[in-house]
Amino acid sequence: MQARDIMSSDPVCVTPDTLLREAAKLMDDRDIGMLPVVDRDGSTKLVGLLTDRDIAVRHVAKGHKGSACRVREAMTGSITTCSPNDDIADVMELMGEEQVRRIPVVDEREMLVGIIAQADVVRNAEDTAAADRTIQRISEP
Repeated sequence: MQARDIMSSDPVCVTPDTLLREAAKLMDDRDIGMLPVVDRDGSTKLVGLLTDRDIAVRHVAKGHKGSACRVREAMTGSITTCSPNDDIADVMELMGEEQVRRIPVVDEREMLVGIIAQADVVRNAEDTAAADRTIQRISEP
């Protein structure tokens, strides 16, 4: 099984210029904890990720105020990704190594094609013991 077989396709995205409060509202409306950040509207060129934790730690906890704060102020620019052709075992290994709960799936041009969440891994893993180990590694302090 490959990443493309379990990924969620066509994820909702924001840009670095999106207002942070709009991104937070989108997360709330969609009940998601992460948004891919693409370089501009209409693009799928991945440039970062924004998580609910990024908003809490990089924005709220730092005392940022005001409605003019943008996604670029809180997003993570260093991104761990996988390819649609990657084997699920390799994706699980990568998620465990990097301790990430979600991993963007990008093509050879770094264009976003999907997202794999830890729930996708658990639901679709052929090797449930490996999936359990992945979740444990992701959650280690």
